[in-house]
Amino acid sequence: MHVGNARTALVAWLSVRAQGGDFIWRLEDLDGPRVVPGLADAAADDLAWLGLDWDEGPAQGGPYPPYTQSASGPIYDAALQRLHEAGRLFPCRRSRKDLQALASAPHGAPGLPPYPAAWRPANLPADWFEALLHAAPPDAAIRFRVAEGDVVFEDRMQGRQVEDVAATVGDFVLKRRDGVYAYQLAVVVDDLRMRITEVVRGADLLASTARQIQLIEALGGRPPAYAHLPLVVNAAGEKLSKRDAGLTLRALREAGVHPAQLVGYFAWSLHLRPTPDPCTPADLVAGFTWGGLNRATWVLPSDLVDTLQRR
Repeated sequence: MHVGNARTALVAWLSVRAQGGDFIWRLEDLDGPRVVPGLADAAADDLAWLGLDWDEGPAQGGPYPPYTQSASGPIYDAALQRLHEAGRLFPCRRSRKDLQALASAPHGAPGLPPYPAAWRPANLPADWFEALLHAAPPDAAIRFRVAEGDVVFEDRMQGRQVEDVAATVGDFVLKRRDGVYAYQLAVVVDDLRMRITEVVRGADLLASTARQIQLIEALGGRPPAYAHLPLVVNAAGEKLSKRDAGLTLRALREAGVHPAQLVGYFAWSLHLRPTPDPCTPADLVAGFTWGGLNRATWVLPSDLVDTLQRR
């Protein structure tokens, strides 16, 4: 786990503990080929080393199992069935190349354009959904028919957000042609069934939120409060990635950094404390508020280990 994710996890933990709520560990492991064995356990171990704990999760269980998405297929099936019965789904046999062709056409939009409403099928057989579910293999993805009009929400870090999903994204995939459920559906269904009231995550996921709110409302739910923290970048100003191997919690641990040094540095970067002196997460709970948090992108120094060990 890189330090940006750990810093976001710390803020989420502080907000929950300050409100007296439950902190949930959920394993998002839908895309099997990309799941690295042992990585989730290592991440949990790293956060425990940092001083965080959680009330529900894969190891200890809780009132809303399962806590791993790969074991939640029947739950996602039921949600998809509800959306189908509400008339919000349709099969899609278009490819990514089809959308790219729109972008490369004269006057096309840069990047991948929104899925055109004109591509929605005009007429569908009454049994299309059941037939597609039982096809082996499925010959189409399943898309969500978005509603027109603005989605408006207040983000605790980014302020007021307004997005017309039909104009920015268009109808989006909920189940891929290979049968794998999309992230958008899985997180929404999990948030609803686990009664999540607050979502804290990185600003790179802000663009997903309006889509998720449409899904939540289509399923009869109420959106949680959202907070999207500005990203943490390396000294070159780039988003942290696998290339920044030295900026992971495991690398810092192995270099001899003490968790209190890192937590204190996080607290200072977030404007929770005036100096980066060592402290524990528990030390920060009483003084936590959203109002004073730093809303700027945080640039890590290239000599992070030396910086921390001088504290």
